[in-house]
Amino acid sequence: MMEYLGLFSAAFLAATLLPAQSELVLAGLLVMGDQPAWALIAVATAGNVLGSATNWLIGRYLMHFKDRRWFPAKQTTLDKAEAWYRTYGRWSLLLSWAPVIGDPLTVVAGVLREPLASFCCIVLAAKLGRYLVVAGVALQWG
Repeated sequence: MMEYLGLFSAAFLAATLLPAQSELVLAGLLVMGDQPAWALIAVATAGNVLGSATNWLIGRYLMHFKDRRWFPAKQTTLDKAEAWYRTYGRWSLLLSWAPVIGDPLTVVAGVLREPLASFCCIVLAAKLGRYLVVAGVALQWG
């Protein structure tokens, strides 16, 4: 049980803007072989998607401050970004698994009001795909 909690926590934190690593935790647990691979992949994916959803919520909350002088973007910039995001941005969430760019993408999706349902579906596919690759490599080489 503690393995699952540790994996979930690592995956959740890794999806936020905080520096964390979940792939090594998953790979280590898979190589140990004490838990079913499908369960470890499911726990890691759930934690990572919920961490990304937290980023989305932070992005949504930031918009409450858009009329403040210190807010980092002007309304015209937000309008242009939203138009671009509606054209290309939703599918850029398939890169939400990627280091460096993935976490900020999930915040931007919240700022630009990507519907939570489509956000979760796309991010779920991306995160699950990444963990399946990690699992395949770990089980092959471990």
